[in-house]
Amino acid sequence: MYTEDDENHTVFTQHIQAVQERTQALYQSASELPWRQPQLVLDCLQELWLALEELQVAEEELRQQHDALLDAQHAIEAERQRYQELFEFAPDGYLVTDLHGTVREANQAAASLFHISSNRLVGKPLISFVPDGQRRAFRRMLNQLPTVNRVQEWELVLCGRDGEPFDAALTVETVRIPAGEATALRWLVRDITLRKQAEEQLRQVQLQNLQLLEADRLRSQFMATISHELRTPMNAILGFSELLLRQFHRRHDVQLIPMVEPIFRNGRHLLTLIEEMLDFSKLKAERLELQAEPFDLVEFVTQTVEELRPLASQKALNLAVKSPESHLSITNDPTRLRQVMINLLSNAIKFTDAGSITVEVSELPLERVRVTVQDTGIGIAPEDQIHIFREFWQVNQTTTRKQGGTGLGLAIVYALVKLMQGDIAVESELGRGTMFRIDLPRWVVSASAHE
Repeated sequence: MYTEDDENHTVFTQHIQAVQERTQALYQSASELPWRQPQLVLDCLQELWLALEELQVAEEELRQQHDALLDAQHAIEAERQRYQELFEFAPDGYLVTDLHGTVREANQAAASLFHISSNRLVGKPLISFVPDGQRRAFRRMLNQLPTVNRVQEWELVLCGRDGEPFDAALTVETVRIPAGEATALRWLVRDITLRKQAEEQLRQVQLQNLQLLEADRLRSQFMATISHELRTPMNAILGFSELLLRQFHRRHDVQLIPMVEPIFRNGRHLLTLIEEMLDFSKLKAERLELQAEPFDLVEFVTQTVEELRPLASQKALNLAVKSPESHLSITNDPTRLRQVMINLLSNAIKFTDAGSITVEVSELPLERVRVTVQDTGIGIAPEDQIHIFREFWQVNQTTTRKQGGTGLGLAIVYALVKLMQGDIAVESELGRGTMFRIDLPRWVVSASAHE
């Protein structure tokens, strides 16, 4: 691109060439003159010629400087164009205002935020987009900006030209000349409406979680209190009913025995439910501790199965124990493991009308052991298997309501197995039976439920 500077440079070069040509002509003429002192004239012309050569050198240096200035000018223009494109097409709104907040420059994103064209946005005071109730505070902050030497960040509500308010985050910086005088303000404007909505939703969720935790705590506290208050009179009922049964059996009182037996049987059932609620509340409160001690797992499982054999015999179910080892020493909590086994075996007997229940003990690699309880009962549907360890969840509500139960048994089993540092899994098929698999470490140390 040919500029005015290029034209001036060309004219200057032409002038030097003209002076050079005239000096050459004078030098030729002076050498032919019949003067008495021609040498003096020649010396003067020689000096003039040398000065002209120095002028040519200066002209060459000036030309190089001119070219460098042109290159710098082109680079500055390219950088200015790049800045303008970045400013114009930035995804966030950018504004440049004077110190009073009147818009001088605005990019497309800023124009879109305020629902107005860039050309019409220029010249408008930024405060005109601030709701009336916030203008006094905005004006006060605006007046303080020239005296502040750091970037300011504000959050406030702005209104577009269409009158719709939106939550905005403003980042503003004061532009200063080298002497330090403030000349303009640069603004970054972001619409944070979605972020504010997400923050409010998160706050509501956190509040609901706190409310749920409090409700869960109160429920657990209520269950623990009620269970404790019920257990004392229930133990009295069981004690007296058992005493009556013994006396009636000694006297062979066939009329009173059938009356007292349901009291004793249902009392034991209620006591079991109360114990479940107490254990559950302790587990929820992380107050149940693991009391580990060494014992023989095969012998332990065999004894536990024998306790349930009379119950299985009432339904003519075959109850068997399998183990490749005659003895298998482990260190864990036998009381909690017995509670798990009683629960699983009771469920297996409850939901198996015919066939068998098999308990198998085996040793696993990496110092672990496995106990499985498998029955030929009604089975569990696939969609129910993922829920069975949840508290108060009961598979097949009709059947469980007929059989009774709190829906806490398997939730307690799951928590107790975790307390014993083990894992529990279930495999089942409707109409063919269910298998619960418990894997435990062979050696554990006593620890509380929360450790």
